[in-house]
Amino acid sequence: MLTLAASDLYLLQMEQDINCKKYEFNSEELDEIASKISDLDKWRGIFSSQVLELNDASSKKQKQQESRKSEDESEDGTGATSGTKSHGQVANFNVLYSIPKPLTISSSLGGIPITMDMAGNLRKILFGSTFHIFNYEWKKSYFKFREPFSDLSYALEAERGGSSAIQMAVQANIIRYLLFTGNNGTERVCLQYLYDVSPKKQEEALAAALSDILWSAGESQSGSVCLVSTDSYFTPSTEYKVDNFTERVQLFKFSEKETMQKFIYDHIQCFKEEGSHGVILFLYSLIFSRTIDRLREDLDSTTPHLLLSSLGNFVCRQALLNLMLTGRASPNVFNGNIQYDDQGSPLPVPLHGVLIRSDVGYLHWNRELLQRGKLPMVGSMLKTPKLPIWLCNINATYSVLFSTNRSLLSDWKMEHLFDLYLYSGQPAQNHTVILTIDTHSHHWEEGHGKGEGDLEKRFPSVEMTIRTKWEGAAIDWNGTVPFF
Repeated sequence: MLTLAASDLYLLQMEQDINCKKYEFNSEELDEIASKISDLDKWRGIFSSQVLELNDASSKKQKQQESRKSEDESEDGTGATSGTKSHGQVANFNVLYSIPKPLTISSSLGGIPITMDMAGNLRKILFGSTFHIFNYEWKKSYFKFREPFSDLSYALEAERGGSSAIQMAVQANIIRYLLFTGNNGTERVCLQYLYDVSPKKQEEALAAALSDILWSAGESQSGSVCLVSTDSYFTPSTEYKVDNFTERVQLFKFSEKETMQKFIYDHIQCFKEEGSHGVILFLYSLIFSRTIDRLREDLDSTTPHLLLSSLGNFVCRQALLNLMLTGRASPNVFNGNIQYDDQGSPLPVPLHGVLIRSDVGYLHWNRELLQRGKLPMVGSMLKTPKLPIWLCNINATYSVLFSTNRSLLSDWKMEHLFDLYLYSGQPAQNHTVILTIDTHSHHWEEGHGKGEGDLEKRFPSVEMTIRTKWEGAAIDWNGTVPFF
């Protein structure tokens, strides 16, 4: 543990290292300086009075929280016993703060350095061109959890841009892990399983969710993880636009899921820390796990690449959503493949739909598309997943619906009256919304006026999304004001 004096010397040395350069910097030196500034800010945060506490200044509330966290801290080795005084120290601290791990890796870690061809193919399968790069909204996106030991400690904060679809797809798999796969096979679970999640458990859940998606994309035989190193590995040509990020990627390949999951957990800061480009790194990992060749086979004539430029941002196409949900980048939401057009004539190239039921499903509602007659009909493969968890695309905004009842979709009697839980990913949501679904007592239109008025208030989009799965269901928000 560093003392306050040692930390001051560390900060001073870093500032001198940065300030001593009086010449014009090239791009690599600027990246190194940005990394140092990021480390500097982390150390300032650690040794600031807001996070560093003296033993004799602990509040009653803090002691209660430490008692609550003691089990987790003893597991990961970061807990400290209060009242133990180290010889020669001016003061001792209630909590030992670990040194922040770097967001870049050493070039000698043993990964496969990215080549010009790999980077070009990556750009083409994402954007359709090697000249497009991710904008600021994408670059700043990472997997950030809400406050640990809270009612939303299971939840990620999602961006409002195109990366939110990826964040919420990962969120659905985090819920899957915490409720159904990471609790030693417990059959009966409750919402409490998602409350009071510790920082260590958050990291375990994120590593499990990322590895599950990557392993599925690799057809349960292999997976790949991309991390950023300190070195650039190729000199770009005039046909490639540099982003000072992709050129530094190392690729790590795995033939065992458990080994890959541990590797991700050991480098979890590369996905969950600010400045890590965590969402882009996961997206790169997903593409290399599926492989470029398989992705080209998955896509059809309707979808040449995975991202779509819309209103100055890049948004995820359906193929990318399906890749995260099913392991295959099928561009459509219907079941199976379509060989013929509406007139019965053979299509030049079949349209690819969803072939299997996955653990996490998908629901889609968009008022504008409905009014234009273009709302796609989601097939039963996505509407009825193996587990009661759905990624929801509601008016182009992503959220997650889920149930704690594993048997909900396998026992029709369970679907008469049941609860669903809604998380939107937005910072304004401060609790998990509980929705009670009634599919039998009365039709949902009863009690709704048929006159003029705000359509969203009369027919909330969340409710309409749920009715794409349970037609005619009445939905009780249990005191929450409907949103979306």
